[in-house]
Amino acid sequence: MDDHAHGDDHHAGDHDHSDHQSDDDGRVTSPMQEFSSSQVGIGLAVLVVGLVVAFGLPLLAA
Repeated sequence: MDDHAHGDDHHAGDHDHSDHQSDDDGRVTSPMQEFSSSQVGIGLAVLVVGLVVAFGLPLLAA
């Protein structure tokens, strides 16, 4: 039986492992991204609405 008949086309030299060591200077992760004061205001507004829905409505219904 032929060993190549199982669809195993991977060879030892097929993968270039230098791709994992590419230059990451262009990549920015979320905690490092700058944000504006308007984005902070939007976040606080979303927080307030969430707190009102989570705690305010149940207290009013009680």
